[in-house]
Amino acid sequence: MSTSETTTRPTVTVKNIGGIDSSTVELTDGVNVLTGKNATNRTSFLRSIMAALGSNKASLKGDADEGYVRLTMQGETYERRFERRNGTVVTSGSPYLEDPTLANLFAFLLESNAARQAVTQQRNLRDVIMRPIDVDEIEAQIQTTTAEKRKLDQELERLEETKSTLPSLESRKRSLEDEIEATEDELETARSELEKARTEREPDDEAVDEKLDELQRARNELEETRFQQETERQSIETLEDELEELREDLEELPSSLETDPDALETELEELRERRSSIDAETSKLQSIIQFNEEMLEGTNQEITAALSDEEAASVTDQLVEPDDEVVCWTCGSSVERAQIEATIDRLRSLREEKVHERNQLRQQIDDRKSTIENARSITDRRQRLTKRVDQTETEIDTRTERLETLESQEDTLEERVETLEETVSELETESEDETLDQQKTVTELEFRLERKRDEFADVEADIEDAEDAADRIEAVRDERDAVAERLTELRTRIDRIEEEAVEAFNEHMASVLEVLEYENIERIWIEQTEQNVKQGRRRVEQTVFELHIVRQTEDGQTYEDTIEHLSESEREVTGLVFALAGYLVHDVYETVPFMLLDSLEAIDSNRIARLIDYFSDYADTLVTALLPEDAAALDDEYRRVTSI
Repeated sequence: MSTSETTTRPTVTVKNIGGIDSSTVELTDGVNVLTGKNATNRTSFLRSIMAALGSNKASLKGDADEGYVRLTMQGETYERRFERRNGTVVTSGSPYLEDPTLANLFAFLLESNAARQAVTQQRNLRDVIMRPIDVDEIEAQIQTTTAEKRKLDQELERLEETKSTLPSLESRKRSLEDEIEATEDELETARSELEKARTEREPDDEAVDEKLDELQRARNELEETRFQQETERQSIETLEDELEELREDLEELPSSLETDPDALETELEELRERRSSIDAETSKLQSIIQFNEEMLEGTNQEITAALSDEEAASVTDQLVEPDDEVVCWTCGSSVERAQIEATIDRLRSLREEKVHERNQLRQQIDDRKSTIENARSITDRRQRLTKRVDQTETEIDTRTERLETLESQEDTLEERVETLEETVSELETESEDETLDQQKTVTELEFRLERKRDEFADVEADIEDAEDAADRIEAVRDERDAVAERLTELRTRIDRIEEEAVEAFNEHMASVLEVLEYENIERIWIEQTEQNVKQGRRRVEQTVFELHIVRQTEDGQTYEDTIEHLSESEREVTGLVFALAGYLVHDVYETVPFMLLDSLEAIDSNRIARLIDYFSDYADTLVTALLPEDAAALDDEYRRVTSI
């Protein structure tokens, strides 16, 4: 995209595109009417606009090696260039749209438009409406959002559980405060009594005091060793429970996979290659069908322009004659129109078969992807569980060895304490036995007080965590609710789009039928139904949009009819309004400033005028190609373009 001088009107410059040698046309916001006889490059001009907007439907002029189309509007210029290289045409440039899918379906409403043909040829209307929707992306978002919600649910559950412990923690804190205070008082009394006893002893008892101090240290170390033993035992018990759960989880996994993921990857790649091949065949068939339809109806102006000599022009004239016979555009012989139409029908049937095969392949690809993902998931989980089992077993062994070491240390310390007690007893007189008991009491109280203070600190930390959890619960709950709402929206998005499509079509068809005043048509509407169809080896429920036509007799009686019984004019209007419904459902007007209309000859001029008025309410710029007699019925204020 490049900036150019600001212009008040969209301007289209074309060189060597379709049947156009060179042309510059200034359009206006609102309705623009390309009026003139057939073979005046009106369709080529519409396709040129499509190319500038991003479509690939335009073609390089048959006798040119290069060409371009340039669209200038709102101070910006958008350009597509076409160059013939080695027998193929290569495009380049910067069009208005990065992805023209929506515009091709619902804004560029030429005769070959897929939405129009879906109605006139009785194809699956749902496929057309849902084609721009990236269902795979929606499913991926659903999976991601589901995982996010699951994580928030777990976090909320953890916070609720942590918060629920707050009352018991606060009660335990109060109890510990009382216990610590009582133990401190008891220890203070015991220390006073021990000090008093030591003061009353003889001065030459320093050796006894040293042994008493050593005995106290030994007892403290013995109590600490016993505490560490208990901690290790609890840890080992917890680890053994965890190990048992891990082994149970591991046993629940399949002992072996039914399929080899690597082999499935190879098969998946083959399926993708087959799908790509079928996509290419389907695209070629559609191009062949479209070309032959245009040739049969005489609407391919590019070919007309390419046939420049008198003989070719004569053949071209015969191609568009409404007789029972036409001249074959490949060999020049005269053939029955019905024979060509039958061939085109066979091509359509073949394309439908290819489309069905492609859908089956898509389902097979999805199945393989799901199987591979499941197999990879099982393998990954088995590896994670096996690793955790090994780590847990190693930790149990380590802690068991540590416990054995502590038990050995306990035996040694017990012997040391016993020896020290005997030594002190030998050094002390009989009257001093009480000092030894007091020393032991002080040691036990000091150890008990230290443990209670440690527990008090742990309880305070747990209370802080519980209070933080209580403060976070509301925010996490709001976040979880928002994610749950988004998940619901994602899960219902496809259904909602389908419902909106049906509702929009039915609403606008009713309005258009009222505007166009088809007296014998009471109503044309779509019904959303479920059908059981075969996909691959299984049958699945599939949503389809069924078209219903309700007619009214002269005496006011109504009855349901089929699309085959509609007149050509009625079918064309139905197809156009179906495209308009898609235009509104997908908000195409927000991203595509143009709506293009062509091949309206099946509708009478007054109805064309009313239809243009109806469509003009939605598009910024509407460009339509009409014969002079049809254009005459339109509002005189609409801009006319008579020369391209």
